[in-house]
Amino acid sequence: MINLVDLGVTKYKNSWDVQQKIFHLRAEQKCPDILLLNEHHPVYTLGKGSNVNHLLATKDELNSNGIDVYETDRGGDVTYHGPGQLVGYPILDLNNYYNDIHRYLRDLEEVIIHTLSEYGINAKRDEQFTGVWVGNDKIAAIGVKVSRWITMHGFALNVNTDLSYFDRIIPCGIFHKGVTSMERVLNRSIDMNEVKGTLVKKFAEVFQVQIGEVNRDYFLESIQQLSSESTECALQENQ
Repeated sequence: MINLVDLGVTKYKNSWDVQQKIFHLRAEQKCPDILLLNEHHPVYTLGKGSNVNHLLATKDELNSNGIDVYETDRGGDVTYHGPGQLVGYPILDLNNYYNDIHRYLRDLEEVIIHTLSEYGINAKRDEQFTGVWVGNDKIAAIGVKVSRWITMHGFALNVNTDLSYFDRIIPCGIFHKGVTSMERVLNRSIDMNEVKGTLVKKFAEVFQVQIGEVNRDYFLESIQQLSSESTECALQENQ
């Protein structure tokens, strides 16, 4: 069973903090598998393998325009998150599924490919690059962290994304390919809630698991309490 939590539109830092709390609780077997969904305010994130030269503006320039920049512990290079983009963070114990990071990445791609198929979009993998593609353009980026078989970070699907933000980076460090969105491919605005519902259904099918939604506020309060208790226990053990 995976608990689904829709965080809505969030600042990246706030969502990352929530991820980290869940990640540690999951490693301690103090919470179930979680799928976080959200949209972010404009932000560029750099993975562990990032080349700073793939960010085509300085952090100060971007910050002055209200765009945050964060160096993260996920795999991959630089990417953009923003409104109109569905970002998913599965925090799973892969011991419950399989101990295979490559398969996990392919399954995330499969979820998105099947989701897009429901909209008549012929999406595919690329043999060289992780992610999901329509023609020569990336429509979904994937970057994860896996430690002790617990996952965090995840995928970003361009739904109604303002693609002009990608002009300030070399997306994922790939020079010779472009980016696209469901809106651009279908030439119409897409209902985000409908996409969320479709993606959750496909996630359940690919990972062969049930998914149930949990109230956001209740969930955040519970995670905060569990995280505080865990920290308190750790402090007591070290005294």
